[in-house]
Amino acid sequence: MKSMTSSTPDQQATTPDTPADAVAAVATPAAAPAAPAGLSARALLKQFQEQFPPFRDCLPLAIGIDKQILARLPELDRKLMRTALGIHTGSLRYLRVMEKAKVRYDLDGAAGAEVTQTHRDHATQVLQQRFKKEADRKKAEREAAAAEEANRLRLEKLNQLTAKFSRKG
Repeated sequence: MKSMTSSTPDQQATTPDTPADAVAAVATPAAAPAAPAGLSARALLKQFQEQFPPFRDCLPLAIGIDKQILARLPELDRKLMRTALGIHTGSLRYLRVMEKAKVRYDLDGAAGAEVTQTHRDHATQVLQQRFKKEADRKKAEREAAAAEEANRLRLEKLNQLTAKFSRKG
């Protein structure tokens, strides 16, 4: 009997013929040969910290460090690497170092270009925004807790009055 569904030659070529072919297709993904399947941006950052002194010592990174990393690790997934770099350069520790830094470093830890005043100011500004945001969050938390406590006391007082003046038959 003929199948009711029709498929194009492209679909037939990509559809595994047997369950063993399906397992083989899943076991050998064509994309992203760079990193193991379970490698996250944080795990990649850990790897960078073990491999490269500027990451380990949280030194200001050279402009274009992503190109240096890709030159050394060409199989690395670009998107994953950029995410790991974003985590690193957005960390409080890195931003605090950038506020006072004078020189940037390459992957070997060799001094390179100077850190511009614009970049130091940007790090200061980002830190101030973060601290303000955290302070605002904590203030809102305290206000919510105070409002909740006031509401609890009001309900308790209301229950006491209700109990005192309710008609007892």
